[in-house]
Amino acid sequence: MDDRDRAKNEMLRVMRPMYARHWLLGPAPRHDVPDDGMPPATAYRLIHDELIMDGSSRFNLATFCGTWMEPEAAKLMAETFDKNMIDKDEYPQTAELEMRCVHMLAKLWHSPDPENAVGTSTIGSSEACMLGGLALKWRWREKMRKAGKPAERPNLVLGTNTQVCWHKFVRYWDIEERAVPLQGGERVTDPERAAQACDENTIGVVSVLGSTFTGDYENVAALNSALDLLQEQTGLDIPIHVDGASGAFVAPFLQPELRWDFQLPRVKSINTSGHKYGLVYPGVGWVIWREPADLHPDLIFNVDYLGGTMPTLAINFSRPASQVVAQYYNLIRLGKSGYRAIHQACQEAAVRLAGQIAELGPFALVSGGTDLPVIAWTLKDGVHWSLYDLADRLRDRGWQVPAYRMPANRQQMVVQRVVVRNGFTCDLADMLVKDIRRHLDWFVTQPGLRPKVEGPQFHH
Repeated sequence: MDDRDRAKNEMLRVMRPMYARHWLLGPAPRHDVPDDGMPPATAYRLIHDELIMDGSSRFNLATFCGTWMEPEAAKLMAETFDKNMIDKDEYPQTAELEMRCVHMLAKLWHSPDPENAVGTSTIGSSEACMLGGLALKWRWREKMRKAGKPAERPNLVLGTNTQVCWHKFVRYWDIEERAVPLQGGERVTDPERAAQACDENTIGVVSVLGSTFTGDYENVAALNSALDLLQEQTGLDIPIHVDGASGAFVAPFLQPELRWDFQLPRVKSINTSGHKYGLVYPGVGWVIWREPADLHPDLIFNVDYLGGTMPTLAINFSRPASQVVAQYYNLIRLGKSGYRAIHQACQEAAVRLAGQIAELGPFALVSGGTDLPVIAWTLKDGVHWSLYDLADRLRDRGWQVPAYRMPANRQQMVVQRVVVRNGFTCDLADMLVKDIRRHLDWFVTQPGLRPKVEGPQFHH
């Protein structure tokens, strides 16, 4: 076959109806790079069809991550996929948008000097937590060395209800984990017991504004007071890092009177996820320090920027600028009133759904959506099935509603949780309740059902 015939044959193959093309008549490449390629539309269709198996992200009520953005935001993201956020000198205006976001968040969180605040975007809250924790460690180590004391055994005080990234942090950076377990009916860490766990080797205490288990806020103000009392009694000056992965983008709009941020003098750093209630697609977090002195200069690197230099800090290096651009879009597009309206709508849907769940009969509410728009419930006694069974049954229509055990000391309690996000309407909530009711009816017809006692683990 000469080149002309070969080209004609290839054209005929491409012109064939999509699902009659030979590339789609066999299994997709799985373990080896294929010898020859395929037309773009065919590759797209092959991958697109496989991803149908994931279901709809809008029905994923396990994740806190954003699953909807306006078309204009998606367009901006597509236009900036090719920009590397780390290249401040090559993309100076993108770097400028990043710093505008930092200053806006610093002011939102009552920084004493928001225009000169130090902070950075990250790939997500996990990296932001790492940077916040490292700053605590460096600050503590310098203090100990100046006092002529050993600085080899730092510890971090945190509740067992903290997100898994903090347990990674203490392991990766060789820090003792001082875990404060839940007691009695607690759903969040007791501030007084957290303060009692501190000693001179404590680099700081982590307080969570929005538990991933139940959506409840920890009492940061009470922790600040407990640490004040500790300093009066022992001289220990312990800082606070607020993990506001979800709550730092909710509390300023839904609970503006709540004191949790830089209004409290011991709060030295705050992190948040732009891709959760910051309403951006996954891939952006933020961390901001109270003042430059709270970030050790060893953690800062300077890069060329608009003829001068710009401080930069990150654990990750190359990452797309698109999520940062999308964050700036949301901040100026929505403004405070827009964020407030969206989060109020989410909270109203969550509270309404909580009432419907409670009325179904076999469930007891654990949280009702009044802090984060997140609800959780457990089973009452006398039921012959488990929440793991219900989670499995709900997948028949695409719903992902996780069931899991509470953290240490309360692991006997299994809860089920719904995260209400932007785009989860009251109509969708009604559909969910209808499906739950349908499965409750099915359980009645299965008196011999053996309940599942464990299920898949969720880490959102």
